[in-house]
Amino acid sequence: MDQKQQAQASKTNAAEVRKQNAASAGAGKFGTEFASETDAQQVRQQNQQSAAKKAQASGNAGQQQQ
Repeated sequence: MDQKQQAQASKTNAAEVRKQNAASAGAGKFGTEFASETDAQQVRQQNQQSAAKKAQASGNAGQQQQ
């Protein structure tokens, strides 16, 4: 690093960086809020039911073509 780069690096305001990091960390809580409200077991059950209906429908379609 040359002297010019070192001078620029020393002008970084550490308190301002911490403030910005804290503000951006709060933004991540938005996604977490919704994730905690999701019932994973219910989603798995719905996916399983959907797959079963899809399989049944495709099986019936194959029988109708014969």
